[in-house]
Amino acid sequence: MRLLLVEDEPDLGGAIKKSLTQEAYIVDWVLDGTEAWYYLDNQWTEYTLAIVDWLLPGMSGLELVKRVRSHKDKIPILMLTAKDAEDDKVTGLDAGADDYLIKPFGMRELLARLRALQRRYPQLQPQQLQVGGFTLDYNTHMVWYGENKIDLTVKEFQLLEYFLQHPNQVLTRDRILDRLWEIGAEPMSNVVAAQMRLLRKKLAQYNCEKVIETVYGLGYRFVP
Repeated sequence: MRLLLVEDEPDLGGAIKKSLTQEAYIVDWVLDGTEAWYYLDNQWTEYTLAIVDWLLPGMSGLELVKRVRSHKDKIPILMLTAKDAEDDKVTGLDAGADDYLIKPFGMRELLARLRALQRRYPQLQPQQLQVGGFTLDYNTHMVWYGENKIDLTVKEFQLLEYFLQHPNQVLTRDRILDRLWEIGAEPMSNVVAAQMRLLRKKLAQYNCEKVIETVYGLGYRFVP
């Protein structure tokens, strides 16, 4: 699940991104509202959730939320702010925010709020993904192949998930990079191939490494 974080406080933004990444979110973190709007309005970037601070340079979080809603974008938005007056909460929610979290807050509460938004909008992500004998459980981040549990890292989990979501389709290296690595990240040139080797090595323990084919000159394909 790809998430946009809009927070201009470096320490807080870094802490939030770290916590979300550990929970298998793919996080693009920007520091101002204008840049956030560029990302949200970019047809090549698909986000399923946004966390937006109220007080931002460039374009305020409130203005950003209003612009998003004026374009009829239904992305769930969690607003962060130190403004705790009832009128401020009403203003934020009326602008189009789906939830409102007062600073300071704990990371456990932030994660719980995101899970609540996912339950409120179940189309964002089901509880499980089952394809070709594989079961991915999003609550526990566990992967099963039949009766066998496969221990995967966060990135291996994301990679397998992406293949299961696109069975029988050729996924190119660039497409995988765009989907599974944050904007602005500079991964090694061979990072996709390296991750594929690690994933296949673990799948080989259960005789299912061949479900992901190499399509030479193009990319990879998951064949259930």
